[in-house]
Amino acid sequence: MTLYGVGLGPGDPELVTRKAARLVAEADVIAYYSGTHGRSIARGIAADLIPEGVIEVPMVYPVTTGTTDHPGGYDGAIAEFYDEMAEILAGHLAADRTVVVLAEGDPMFYGSYMYLHDRLASRFPAEVVPGVTSVSAASAAAALPLVRRTDVMTILPGTLPEAELARRLADSDGVAIMKLGRTFPAVRSALAQAGRLDDAVYVERASMAEQTMCPVREVDPATVPYFSVILAPGDSAPRNRGVEDRSRAVVSETAVVPAPSGAEVLVVGVGPAGPEWVTPEVSDALAQVEHLIGYGPYVDRVPVRAGQLRHSTGNTVEVDRARHALDLALGGESVAVISGGDAGVFGMAAAVFEAAQDPKYAQVGIRVLPGVSAVQAVAARAGAPIGGDFAVLSLSDRLKPWPVIERRLAAVAGADLVLAVYNPASRSRTTQVSDARKVLMRHRPAETVVVIGRDIGRPGETLEVTTLGELDCESVDMKCLLIVGSSNTVVTESGRVWTARSVRGPRS
Repeated sequence: MTLYGVGLGPGDPELVTRKAARLVAEADVIAYYSGTHGRSIARGIAADLIPEGVIEVPMVYPVTTGTTDHPGGYDGAIAEFYDEMAEILAGHLAADRTVVVLAEGDPMFYGSYMYLHDRLASRFPAEVVPGVTSVSAASAAAALPLVRRTDVMTILPGTLPEAELARRLADSDGVAIMKLGRTFPAVRSALAQAGRLDDAVYVERASMAEQTMCPVREVDPATVPYFSVILAPGDSAPRNRGVEDRSRAVVSETAVVPAPSGAEVLVVGVGPAGPEWVTPEVSDALAQVEHLIGYGPYVDRVPVRAGQLRHSTGNTVEVDRARHALDLALGGESVAVISGGDAGVFGMAAAVFEAAQDPKYAQVGIRVLPGVSAVQAVAARAGAPIGGDFAVLSLSDRLKPWPVIERRLAAVAGADLVLAVYNPASRSRTTQVSDARKVLMRHRPAETVVVIGRDIGRPGETLEVTTLGELDCESVDMKCLLIVGSSNTVVTESGRVWTARSVRGPRS
């Protein structure tokens, strides 16, 4: 009474593994999916292996185009269908029958078998038999190596939004795009936006008798079936060769050579969230440069432009990122360093100036284009809490010791300034908010207003107004920015927060 998910490969019966063939021949029950037309590609692949007298269970999808009158929509209809099919197969398994579910390609690679596995594997013994994927078959048919050496392979469904496809294509090495058919026009457009169209190869029905392939540019969108794949190679693509060639022109670590006339690095702030927070000046600059360098999530906010090269890195290599930008500028390239919020507020501007202290970058200009900062975004959502004098401080002790942070917290609190707190917590820094609260409360009353902004400008943003005494330190994470009010900060009856511009006190 074992359930087997058996991969049959992409279409050529000779690509069926020996184990898959044996299990099909020994099965008591053979199940397979089909469209509403009743034809099953998986059954067609295994037709010569299926024994006479075996129980067959055709699993006909109730809907394939996403249009349905089911009250739960497409997702509800499909989930109900999987539930029904799982119960039918459960009846056979309970009767001590071996059930083989046929799957084209590999059962766990965008395969529908996995939804039965989810429902049945906790109740009955289940085993998955891998198969050759359509991506492997397409790569072999086109004799096209997708990735070499340290390239990273990316598999993308064509059903992603066009802008998301373009972004991922621009940021990837070797790429395979599946689930085409009606999505092909948007996929083709995304390839063009990412500068990958000239390299892309289209393979239809890989390994089958009717297999065809050609450059994506030559494909008639009206003829593209669901069972087709687009391949865009990695280090063999012209865009990557261009990067390699230009890299050789960049100066060595020790050489000091004159920079090209007008060599410049732009450092730009893209605001705290989506495109509506980006200034026109920054948008214009980003549309003109050849290279974008930055922390991955910030680079992802920039719309993809054909031919523009994107260099995404991790979050703690700011100076290395800055040197990379300066080297590209030194080699004659136009480059922008991307920073979240405002580049000059705990952003990349200072890191670029730090790296530029090296004499070899003496002739490289640095131009900083401002952006909307996180503190401005949170303050605007709250009202006007930074309408008077205020200070900005980061609780991260990665670049400065905690005793320094404590002294600065005490100084700000003692001066009765509004305080904006960046980087309040992270996975490895879990006590700083609580420690900072203790320091502040030595100088501020418990009733001091505190604003907590989380993911402002993004889906699911939240804004909370509380007090220093009631602040839940454990609820604050890296996605938050805090604004701690002064004695002149008040909350209106409607919950808006503002700080008076005038301060009464003795004149010096």
